[in-house]
Amino acid sequence: MNFTRWSARLPGTQRRAAARTDDLVTEDRLSEGAVPAARAEQLTVPAPAVDELPVREVLDRVPALVALVHGPDHRLAYVNDAYVVAFGLRPTGEPARRALPELDEIGLLPLLDQVLRSGKPRTVKSRKAPDGRSYTFTCTPVTEGHGGGGGGSGVLVFATDVTDHAEAAERLRASERRQRETAVTLQRSLLPQELEEPDDLRIAATYLPGGTEAAVGGDWYDVITLGGGRTALVIGDVMGRGVRAAAVMGQLRTAVRAYARLDLSPHEILQLLDGLAMEIDANQIATCAYAIHDPNEGKLVYASAGHLPILVRDESGVVLRADEPTGPPLGTGGWMHASGSIPLGPGSTAVLYTDGLVERRDEDLDEGIAALERALAGATGSPQVICDRLVRSAGVTAEHDDDVAVMVLQHPAHTGPDGDLFRNAALELLGGVEAAPRARAFASGVLTSWRFPVELHDLGVLAASELVANSLQHGTPPMRLRLRRTDRRLIVEVTDGDDHLPRRRRAEPGDESGRGIAIVATIASNWGSRRTPGGGKAVWCEFVLPKG
Repeated sequence: MNFTRWSARLPGTQRRAAARTDDLVTEDRLSEGAVPAARAEQLTVPAPAVDELPVREVLDRVPALVALVHGPDHRLAYVNDAYVVAFGLRPTGEPARRALPELDEIGLLPLLDQVLRSGKPRTVKSRKAPDGRSYTFTCTPVTEGHGGGGGGSGVLVFATDVTDHAEAAERLRASERRQRETAVTLQRSLLPQELEEPDDLRIAATYLPGGTEAAVGGDWYDVITLGGGRTALVIGDVMGRGVRAAAVMGQLRTAVRAYARLDLSPHEILQLLDGLAMEIDANQIATCAYAIHDPNEGKLVYASAGHLPILVRDESGVVLRADEPTGPPLGTGGWMHASGSIPLGPGSTAVLYTDGLVERRDEDLDEGIAALERALAGATGSPQVICDRLVRSAGVTAEHDDDVAVMVLQHPAHTGPDGDLFRNAALELLGGVEAAPRARAFASGVLTSWRFPVELHDLGVLAASELVANSLQHGTPPMRLRLRRTDRRLIVEVTDGDDHLPRRRRAEPGDESGRGIAIVATIASNWGSRRTPGGGKAVWCEFVLPKG
């Protein structure tokens, strides 16, 4: 059998043949009496042509595994020494299925059929053979019988040992898997294990890590009850991946919870976070949306640092988008954030989310948000059901290339028997000191109509009296007393036009004031104060209702 027609196409044949002729050069000779610096031309011995190389000897000595089969049933014509060392002697003339069972075991025989039919070479990378080593197989069509009788088509199988590369790649993949598992574990541990449950909101949230280590880390959400019936809602996304992004996220989430206790407006919270993000890592930025829900106002007051718009579906099914105002991401510095608002009355549903839910490589971001709006318009059920439906509609899978955080909140419309558990009453405090007895009478009448126990009734009237007296003494008009009950607590709140926040202090025996806030803090389950957008303040306290 003549191999010379296709031997020149063997991988590396020409390179190795040329390397063996590089040293066949005669030594330089200096002509007698010539200048020592002058050199004579080198004399090169002509190299044999490629067609004259002993191909059988070359194939027997190459370290790669070589086999030649011919015919439609791939009868074995030749294997080289390296192949014999790897798999033992192979009977020539037999079909490959019997003569080369190792190729059948790794599924290479269909590839031989394909190469024979198409006449084009094919390569399969890093297949593990029965001898435990990994090989890259190149199957090349050849024409046999050159220069002799017979003739026909065959396939040359050339296998390169890539075991070291395959093991290194597997070690790298294992390392990436461990890093991803570490990032996912850290990420999940830093997210809230259980969401706080406000009285007036029903909330569900979902976090889905991306399919690779590079797609994990940075997304977070949180729910923070502020007291007085108000709730803070947070969602953010650190612009990074892996353990580092998850660590930065954890620091920002902790800071948000601490700043939220100051009961500041949303844009003031983002202003504080912006400075902190620069201190954590000047090269790390993050987007964040911070919103506050007050059931008395029926709206969501929010501020956004480069984050995607909040979506709200009202009771009639119309979806609104909270586009403005939006400032730059956290960590950029030098920007004054602003707060906006969007209606969120009874029967409304809001969605806060990260870009992994709506951003796709082949789509504009606005198209993804518009698709989410359509999905939200048709989604009904509990917050968790809506959350799952939005994730499915976005096509998020386990192999998704970015992590996803979604939070859905509903402000239920309380009707029927449930409506008796959620009540509001308010009184404008007009006039001077005579407003105090009117406030006590109003509070007593309201709490009686709400059928509170005598002890809770008396505590509520006392708290209302002390808060009103404190406002009359230290505040300015307009003043208002508001009583509110939920299925879990009674809330007493007084607002006025002065922005000086009260503080609890120890009153000396001779002091005529300073005891009101101390009394309220002692009898109430919780109390607090905050500045209101109009320049005044609100002082509140709450009592936990007895179960049943």
